[in-house]
Amino acid sequence: MRHWLIVFTLLIAAGWTASSSAGEMTHAELVKRFPQPYIIGEKDSAIPVWPIFKQNATANELVGYVFESIDLAPISGFSGLPINLLIALDPKGNFIDVSVLSHHEPVFLDGLGEAPMFQFVSQYKGLSLFQNIKIETQKNNTNKPHGVNVYLDGVTKATASVRIMNQTVLSAALKVARKKLGFAEGRDPDLIARVKKDYFVPASIAQLIDSGLIKHLVVRNREVEQKFKSTNGAGLDPDALAQPDATFIDLYLALVSVPGIGRNLLDLKSWGKLKNRLEDGDHAILVMTKGRYGILSDTFVSGTIPDRLQLQQDKLPIEMRDLDLDLALASNSDLKMDSIKVFRVISQSGLDPAHPLDFSLAVTRNRGIIYPERITENFPFSFELPKKFYQEAEADAKSWKGIWIKRWWEITLLITGLTALAIALTFQKRLTKNGAAFVWFRRGFLSFTLLFIGWYAQGQLSIVNITGFLQALIGGRSLDFFLYDPMTVVLWGFVAVSLVIWGRGTFCGWLCPFGALQEFIGKLAQLLRIPQLRIKTNTDARLKRIKYVVLFGILISTFISTRLTDTLVEVEPFKTAITLNFVRSWPYVVYAVGLLLASTFVYKFFCRYLCPFGAGLAVLGRFRLLDWIPRRKECGTPCQTCRHRCDYQAIKPDGKIVYEECFQCMDCVVIYESDDKCAPLIMEKKRARIIPIQPAPVNL
Repeated sequence: MRHWLIVFTLLIAAGWTASSSAGEMTHAELVKRFPQPYIIGEKDSAIPVWPIFKQNATANELVGYVFESIDLAPISGFSGLPINLLIALDPKGNFIDVSVLSHHEPVFLDGLGEAPMFQFVSQYKGLSLFQNIKIETQKNNTNKPHGVNVYLDGVTKATASVRIMNQTVLSAALKVARKKLGFAEGRDPDLIARVKKDYFVPASIAQLIDSGLIKHLVVRNREVEQKFKSTNGAGLDPDALAQPDATFIDLYLALVSVPGIGRNLLDLKSWGKLKNRLEDGDHAILVMTKGRYGILSDTFVSGTIPDRLQLQQDKLPIEMRDLDLDLALASNSDLKMDSIKVFRVISQSGLDPAHPLDFSLAVTRNRGIIYPERITENFPFSFELPKKFYQEAEADAKSWKGIWIKRWWEITLLITGLTALAIALTFQKRLTKNGAAFVWFRRGFLSFTLLFIGWYAQGQLSIVNITGFLQALIGGRSLDFFLYDPMTVVLWGFVAVSLVIWGRGTFCGWLCPFGALQEFIGKLAQLLRIPQLRIKTNTDARLKRIKYVVLFGILISTFISTRLTDTLVEVEPFKTAITLNFVRSWPYVVYAVGLLLASTFVYKFFCRYLCPFGAGLAVLGRFRLLDWIPRRKECGTPCQTCRHRCDYQAIKPDGKIVYEECFQCMDCVVIYESDDKCAPLIMEKKRARIIPIQPAPVNL
C-alpha cells in the first residue's frame, strides 16, 4: 500500500507541472485550414493571433484574425479542462468562422456525440460582436435577429456546456476586438454600479428636465432634411420641405426605474405598477413623444423591441423591450404627449448606470414604389445619470449569474426539497415512528430525486465532478465552470454538510437519481417475487472493495491522460440512464440496462460494488460526526433481526453498523422504533405482562 501512495504522490507532483492551456495551431496547419487565396501572416508578438490576408491587385488586404480560445479565454468545461475553439474574426467584428479544435465535455463524448456541438458553434458564422448573442431552445428563434439580439439554438441535455462555449467565444473574441479592432477597452460587464433604491429627493418635472434627469430632444423638419441632403433620401418628405421649422419629433426620455426620477415623474399608482414588473437589477426607460414622428413604426408589436430607437453602452448594443404598461404622469405635470412608452432592460444585459446611455433615433425614407430603396439616418443623443443616484460596483457578479436567475424556481424547489430532507433526518425518531408513513415518505422523496433532480434538472452528481475538479487544479485553472450548473453547486453544498453529519448514506440513499432508479427496480422485483440473491458475507465484503479500486484507477488517470479518464468514467451509467435518458449508442445502453437488471437479483448491485463516486463519498464519510443509527445492547447479541433485514448487508454479526456501506434507508431504524418488529422490544412487552394469580376453587 505504501508503494501505491508513493506512486500516487509522484503522479500528483508531475501533474502539477503539466500545462494544458497552450494553443495547438501552427502556421502550417492554419494554411491548410485557410488555403489560397488567403494568406496567413506571422503570429502577433503582443497577443496570440494570426492575421489573415487576401491578395487584392498588388496589395494584401486584411481579411481578419484567427486565434485559439484557449490562449485568450481558457474557461474550464465540465471535465475541468478548457474547450479549445478556433475563431476567425473580420476587421468589423463579424465572425468569419468558429470551429472546435479539442474538448473533453462528458456529454459530447460518446453521449450526444460531437455533431450537436459542431452544429452549435457553426451558428456564429456571420454574426457580429455588435449583436447580443443569446442561447435559446426554441428553434423558431434560431439565428433570427430581434433588434440588436440574435438567438442561437442551444443543445438539449447540454445547456451548461453550450453556455460555457458561448462565454468562451465572446470572451476570447472581445479581447481580440479590443486589442486589434479598436473596440473600447471597457470594463468587466459584471462589475457595474447599482441604483440607490432608498435615495429620493422631491422635485417637479420642470426641475427634472432642467437638471438633465429627463433628457429633452427636439428635432425639427429642417434638421432631418439636412441629414438626408447628400443621400438618395433628400427631398422625399414634402411636409418637411413645406414647413422646415415645424417639429419633427419632441422627445422626453428618463431612466424611470431610478426612484429619484420615477417617483417624481409618475403618479403613485403608476410607480407601483412599474416596480411590480421589474426584477432586481432591471432598468426601465420611459420615452414620451409628440410631433409628426414617433419611436414606434406602424408594424410595431407590443412587448417587442422598438424599431426606431436603439440603446448602446461602450459601443456595444443593449436590448430594451416594451413592457406594455399604461402609465400616468404625476398630477403636477403639464406635459401633453402623444405617446408614453416604457421599456425594460434586464439585469443580465450588464447596463451600467454609472456610464452614459447612448441612444440613436433612426429615421428611414423610402425611394421608389415597387422595390423601394430604404435610406436611414440616425440622430444620436445621450443620457447620463448623476453620481448621487447610484453606488459604485463593489462585488463581482460573474457571467453565470444569468443562469442562476433564469433557473431560480428550480433552485428554490431543490432547496425546499433538501430542507425537508434535512429536517426529516434530523428528527428521525418521529420520521420512523410510523413505519407505513415512512415508506410513503421515502417513496415520494425518491420519486422527487429521480424525476426532478435527475431527469428534469439534470442534477446527477458524478465522479466526473471530482475528476473535473482535480484536472482544473492540476492546470491551475479557475473552478468557475461549476457555477454554470447551479443544481450541481447546491447539491454539492448539501452533500458536503451531510457527509460531515451522517456520512455517505444521505446522498447515495436519498439524492442519487440512478440510485433511486435502482431502488425502485429492486423493490419492484421483490414485489414480483423475483428470487433475491443474498451474497455470502465474506464474498460481499470482497466485492465491495472493487469500487475503491475503480475510484483509485480513475483518480490516477487524471494525472496521466485525460483521454484515459474520459474512458474510465464511463464505468458510471449515469450519463446514459439519467442525462441522456438511454438515447445513446447501443453498447452504453446495454451496459446501463444490464446493471439495472442485475439490481433485480442483487439489491442495488452497482451502488454497492462498482460505483466510484459512492466509494469517494464513503472515504470522505469516515470523518462524520455522528453514529446516528440507534443501537441496543441486545443488537447483535443475540438479536440479528436488523442484520438479516438489511438489503445492503451493512450490519455486522455483532450488530455494529458499517457506515461506509450504509445507504441510510433507515429500515433498521424503523425496526428499532417498532415494538412489533424489534425483538428486544417484543421481549420487553412479554415480560411486562402480569398474569393475575387466582386462588384455587375449594370443593365442599
